[in-house]
Amino acid sequence: MSVAGALESDAFPANPFRNALSRGGPLIGVWSMLNSVDATEALCWAGYDWILIDGEHAPVSLHDAMTHCRTVAGTPTIPIVRLLWNDPLLLKSHLDAGIGTIMLPYVQSADEARQAVKAMRYPPRGARGIAAMHRGSRYSRIKDYAKRADETLFLIVQIETKEALDNCEAIAAVDGVDAVFFGPGDLAASMGLTGQASHPDVTAAIEEGLRRCRPSGKAVGVLAPNDAIAERHIRSGFDFVSVANDLGMLVQRADQAAAHFREIVAGANGRG
Repeated sequence: MSVAGALESDAFPANPFRNALSRGGPLIGVWSMLNSVDATEALCWAGYDWILIDGEHAPVSLHDAMTHCRTVAGTPTIPIVRLLWNDPLLLKSHLDAGIGTIMLPYVQSADEARQAVKAMRYPPRGARGIAAMHRGSRYSRIKDYAKRADETLFLIVQIETKEALDNCEAIAAVDGVDAVFFGPGDLAASMGLTGQASHPDVTAAIEEGLRRCRPSGKAVGVLAPNDAIAERHIRSGFDFVSVANDLGMLVQRADQAAAHFREIVAGANGRG
């Protein structure tokens, strides 16, 4: 069979992150903030299940996100892209670009979650604009893409404030939301603990959120601010956990190496 014939006979593509979750977890992930394709590729051979390309707090454009996803496609790791905001225009452009697993920050209510789902889906179930040809449909080669696009997509919404935490059960229950994800940094700030993402009260609030979201049957993820809390979250039963980030690892190792060799230089000069 020719390559073209094989493509035509392929089953409709499933979402790889959904497939990975169905095989059991927890899945461990790494956060990418450097917007370096080389760093992304290197991380994706380290053994993480997934990588988050951060378009909210890093200078990642749509084209950057596409380039990262193309690079990750050649590795065992699954890409997730976090958008700048829960905006239908951003969702439309990233979906057309073939980015199928998307995280949205700062979703505060079930209504906001429903708006996101509507922007993810084609009519009559939603309001996503239809294009005749784009990367998401393999440039029109995926037959019936517009009718079955939902099967290729996975929507993660973030719970990041006290208000969202209060509404987490209703948010998780929204049809079309595939997972909720707890962010400790903004949650800490909303609790009056700015800069204290690892505070015990924040961790306890997130674990309570996990308990409350479990009945929805949706996947529940979390960003861990340090290794100890990452281990705790893994044991607590989260489905996917972000355990590290590229910028943090770079800065930490760079500081350690510089401090170490400053001591060596000082000793060599008789100042140690």
